[in-house]
Amino acid sequence: MPVKIRLQRHGKKGKPFYWIVAADSRSKRDGKYLEKLGSYNPNTNPATIDLDIDKSVIWLSNGAQPTNTARNILSYKGALLKHHLAGGVAKGAFDEDEAEKRFQEWLKDKQKRIDQKSSMLEKERQEAKTKAIENEKLANDARIKAQKEALEAAAKAEEEALAAEEAPAADEAPAADEAPAAEEAPAAEEAPAAEEAPAAEEAPAAEEAPAAEEAEKKK
Repeated sequence: MPVKIRLQRHGKKGKPFYWIVAADSRSKRDGKYLEKLGSYNPNTNPATIDLDIDKSVIWLSNGAQPTNTARNILSYKGALLKHHLAGGVAKGAFDEDEAEKRFQEWLKDKQKRIDQKSSMLEKERQEAKTKAIENEKLANDARIKAQKEALEAAAKAEEEALAAEEAPAADEAPAADEAPAAEEAPAAEEAPAAEEAPAAEEAPAAEEAPAAEEAEKKK
């Protein structure tokens, strides 16, 4: 019976969670399985993998073929390496103690790299968090400043409106200084009635002709 080591999907929509199982290759992906070997959670960073390495090695030794994703997981956790070392022991290349020693050294080096990656990711998260806080603070300061400026502008506009109301409506210009009723020109100074010409001086009674005087002289 051909056996595959593969993933069986579980979890909610959008947040998958997988079991690592040994199953008959003819069964459905999420159907019956022969044995559960571990779990894989890709929702964390780094991904969380729980694997029974010894059981995985036994299934590999019995000819089980892992799918591509399952192979990557087995390699990441060292199951493929341990299976390879077991093959070296079977061939007599080295004994089991040497194989275990090499495997433990590999595990230590692998764990060191994992810890370094975790530290780097944690540092990046902290930096991102700090930056987000700083950006939020800047945004709050800008918002507070904008609100303050808006309030000051509103107060200034209100003061100007009040000042405009108190000032006399467009300094009402005094109705064209009412010109004093045209000073009544003195009734055209009544020209003195044409000065009454003195009654024509009575001409002296025509001087008596000297003829009379001469008559008296002759007497």
